[in-house]
Amino acid sequence: MKIGVFICYCGENIGRTVDCAAVAKATAMLPGVAHSEDYKYMCSDPGQNLIKQAILDKKLDAIVVGSCSPHMHEKTFRKAAAAAGVNPYMVEIVNLREHCSWIHDDIPSATKKAIDLMRIAIEKVKRNDPLTPIRVPVTKRALVIGGGISGIQAALDVANAGYEVVLVEKEPSIGGHMSQLSETFPTLDCSQCILTPRMVEVYQHPKIKLYAYSEVSNVEGFIGNFSVTIRRKARGVRDEVCTGCGLCVQKCPIKKAQNSFEEGMAIRPAMYVPFPQAVPNIPVIDREVCTYYKNGKCQMCKKVCGRDAIDFEQQDTFVTEAIGAIIVATGYKLYTIDKKPENSLIKGYGEYGYGMYKDVVNGLQFERIASASGPTNGEILRPSDKSEPKKIVFIQCVGSRDEAKGFTYCSKICCMYTAKHAMLYKHKVHDGEAYVFYMDIRSGGKMYEEFVRRAIEEDGVKYIRGRVSKIYEDDGKLVVKGEDTIAGMPVTINADMVVLATAMIAQSEAPQLAQMLGVPYDTYGFLQEVHPKLRPVETSTGGIFLAGACHSPRDIPECVAMASAAAAKTMVLFGSDMLEREPVVAKVHADTCAGCFYCQKVCAYSAIERKEIRNRQGELIKTIAYVNEGLCQGCGTCNATCPSKSVELIGFNDEQIFNEILALDEVF
Repeated sequence: MKIGVFICYCGENIGRTVDCAAVAKATAMLPGVAHSEDYKYMCSDPGQNLIKQAILDKKLDAIVVGSCSPHMHEKTFRKAAAAAGVNPYMVEIVNLREHCSWIHDDIPSATKKAIDLMRIAIEKVKRNDPLTPIRVPVTKRALVIGGGISGIQAALDVANAGYEVVLVEKEPSIGGHMSQLSETFPTLDCSQCILTPRMVEVYQHPKIKLYAYSEVSNVEGFIGNFSVTIRRKARGVRDEVCTGCGLCVQKCPIKKAQNSFEEGMAIRPAMYVPFPQAVPNIPVIDREVCTYYKNGKCQMCKKVCGRDAIDFEQQDTFVTEAIGAIIVATGYKLYTIDKKPENSLIKGYGEYGYGMYKDVVNGLQFERIASASGPTNGEILRPSDKSEPKKIVFIQCVGSRDEAKGFTYCSKICCMYTAKHAMLYKHKVHDGEAYVFYMDIRSGGKMYEEFVRRAIEEDGVKYIRGRVSKIYEDDGKLVVKGEDTIAGMPVTINADMVVLATAMIAQSEAPQLAQMLGVPYDTYGFLQEVHPKLRPVETSTGGIFLAGACHSPRDIPECVAMASAAAAKTMVLFGSDMLEREPVVAKVHADTCAGCFYCQKVCAYSAIERKEIRNRQGELIKTIAYVNEGLCQGCGTCNATCPSKSVELIGFNDEQIFNEILALDEVF
């Protein structure tokens, strides 16, 4: 075998600490090395051409590159080798940057270590086998989990590209939190006006199958070949018959349920649609409130329905869909201000008297108050007595950037929507006074800083840098006590209403969904990407992508952009009939496998299956472990666990590992 060795200076990243010329000279003397050279930037086009030319001139069979992390350029050097006729899996990358130059200051010792690392890789590549990528068929059908603006955008992008989409939304209607908003920053255009046409487009799109009021209950399979089980929750209404006339909702006599769409500031009937523009416009029976489900009486909705669409005996059903890629767009929820901090003035209630004082509301509740379709028809009125508030206080960072609450991150959008709320208030209550208590103003985005300046300079919103220490009620007013840290003096405001800008947090079901999908999530419950810069919408599980606020707090433009990026990644996957993936997977030797299935117990990817071995007469001889190459991620856990050493990780077999160790042993 003829091996070529190439040492990269990586600018000064490696060359500053490692004598690259000395490493190239030393490795040239090792057995099997037919060519060795160094270059300033081996990953550059001239550097790759050096490799290609050396392969052709010296008829090299394998190459070893000493450079930066293989996460950065393993594919680069494999492609260069393949272009010159060398199997890409006959390429080994030695990480001389992170493993050597960055952790050493002494040039002689770093150079010696670099030579040792190269020696190890040379011994391994001698025993590499030319491998062929695994090819699996691709089901060109996408699943989008979540029907907010992120899910809607992703579904439309994929469907408009000609691929089928299955959209699953847990609520009775798609639209998400955006459907609750009054207006959107920084343009102050109507949220419903820009959202509802897209909701209708989703519902009418011939390539999109919508499962509203449904949840994903199980996911099996692997990239390009997922099998997804969806639980369709019982509405009590047969959607294939219902025309959405709304008569059953009008006639329902039980009107005492808390309206979650209105954030608890209004009531709704037991038979309801979430909001007038709901898609699909099919009612749902709230079984916890409905009289029929309590004592078997009423049935008014069934009596008035001319289509016989009411079905009180309807049960949850399950459907299974074949899916090639999954886009997770499950969104966020607001920090629930129901904690009981030790310094709470009113024991049993949330911060700033939330839950006790009716006129202390959160951001989404204020959105509904300001909305023309909200409980006050767009008039800014106090929840307590429906009077117009003449003085209103907005408090930012409630939950966000607060270690005591467990959310140390910035929720990113609060500064902007607080400015929007203050502007909406001033536009509707011209003689009103608006105060904003803030820690810092973070308005990073196109036209965002100008938007905040407009609230301060044109609308006269008074910004006070400081925290609020106490809120209590006195003679019908909310007394807000805080401090102006710029002026260095205490502040007391007798307000009619207080609005809390609460933190965006992950959905409570996010960790369970992440575990079902096999994707990582952080300490806050947000799903994690593979690489924050280079692969921001991909997860560590192939074929599963992220969109919107399930990843981190995001505003609407960012959600839309991320959804389109996830859709683009999905379309790239669907661009080929067959999917090529790394052949570095586990393999079970059938002759020595004892069938203990320890490997199956430890496999994180459910890649170990059971295979029966029978003789010619059909009699069962034994049952052994079998690796599903489509699911296996090549982690090697089964290899390390197998007591009979019957599992081998292709590309990292015992012979290769032992010879790497022996090569290092020669040094000592």
